[in-house]
Amino acid sequence: MQRVITEFKRDEHGDWVAFLSCGHKQHVRHRPPFFERLWVTTEEGRRDKTGGPLDCIQCDRFEMPENFAPYRRTTEFNEETLPKSLRNDHSTKPGVWAKINVIEGKLIYRVDALDARFELSPGTPGIVIPQIGHRLEPIGAVRLFVEFYKRAGKGEE
Repeated sequence: MQRVITEFKRDEHGDWVAFLSCGHKQHVRHRPPFFERLWVTTEEGRRDKTGGPLDCIQCDRFEMPENFAPYRRTTEFNEETLPKSLRNDHSTKPGVWAKINVIEGKLIYRVDALDARFELSPGTPGIVIPQIGHRLEPIGAVRLFVEFYKRAGKGEE
């Protein structure tokens, strides 16, 4: 999944790391013949790539970034009280991840843009990627809540 590069920093070994809008980090090395990224070796090259896309494998795997912490959660919903807005396609704001927690029963979590379908149950949460449309479909009786996450230490947006 393509994500926007927000900045570059060096790691403890001096290698360049791209920071992405989703909250993930990714090394961007120039090591031919395996990695052809000559642009990363110059300040101008990195500046030109800032704001541009980079494929985020961690988003493809629905992995929440490190150093993200819960900051808010919904009330508990059931199959009758689950709002229409959560049953229809919707998304979180930039930089906001979420975790769908099923307390009892089962729920389908669909992410059509990624052709993904997950059956959630207690102990099997759903991870929501920022800005990607998704929807929930109860399977019979269900109880759930949603927790929202952002980078730890970042103020409310």
